[in-house]
Amino acid sequence: MMKEPLKNPFSLAGETIAGKWHKNRYVLKKPLGRGANGVVFLAAALGSGREVAVKMSGDNGTIISEVNVLKSLAKARGSILGPSLLDVDDWVRDGETVPFYVMEYIRGTHFLTFLKQRGYAWLPVLMIQLLTHLEGLHQNGWVFGDLKPDNLIVTDSPVKLRCIDVGGTTMQGRAIKEFTEFFDRGYWGLGNRKAEPAYDLFSVAMIIINAYYPERFPKREGGLGQLKKAIRDKEGLRRYESPLIRALTGQYAAAGEMKRDLYALYGQERRPGERRRSQGANPAKTGDGKKGRMWETVIVVLLILGVYALYIFQQIQP
Repeated sequence: MMKEPLKNPFSLAGETIAGKWHKNRYVLKKPLGRGANGVVFLAAALGSGREVAVKMSGDNGTIISEVNVLKSLAKARGSILGPSLLDVDDWVRDGETVPFYVMEYIRGTHFLTFLKQRGYAWLPVLMIQLLTHLEGLHQNGWVFGDLKPDNLIVTDSPVKLRCIDVGGTTMQGRAIKEFTEFFDRGYWGLGNRKAEPAYDLFSVAMIIINAYYPERFPKREGGLGQLKKAIRDKEGLRRYESPLIRALTGQYAAAGEMKRDLYALYGQERRPGERRRSQGANPAKTGDGKKGRMWETVIVVLLILGVYALYIFQQIQP
């Protein structure tokens, strides 16, 4: 049951909460989101003025579980998928104890909005980042569970994919505790809801599909056949058909396998407009054109490798 102060979170805007144990104080600015297990507020830490996100719940077990997830994410080498954990405490209000934790407030653009604004060329880059983070999470014994674009934020300078809600993260081997139908393999009849890496990889495939179907679509009979048709009906998705089908049918045992396949496809993609230029080429110069395109491909691949190496270097910095 949600505690009384959380039933109407808008009434708490402007209120100052004080930690019972650590004595840190936070001014609640506005609710950022509300779910079955609690409310997240944008807040300001008194003293520093730093903007933070405060998650409060009527269930102490929810707070403990999510705090453990954030700690596990912090241990995953190179992973910055979730927000940093800053504080854990209790707030006593009118004799009632409300557990809460404080995390980094991540500023950025929602995933689908970012793609719409910046272009779908960013999709494989962001998915490679996501799979890198999931690889670390899985190695630490967790599955993200409720993985969907709604929970993903893209920061700028540099561009990085982050998550703003880890509430569905579940220990491997247990039943998934939170899910959204469109991204859930059980809904599509393509697996159970056991927390394992393949469950997250199915969701990654559905995120890629959702990028090209932002309104989503309901399931009809023959879930896999419907998804295959959806992939083949969009030119942008057809290039990813092989890894998407493998992820949808549970053929990947680890995130690193899917990441390698996406990275290989990304490195093979031509630059925009190259196909149109080649179609108008002079047949007498076909040999020279092939050599030119070969060198262009080599240069593009080298540039991609350089960008990805820089990204990996950034991840391992303390």
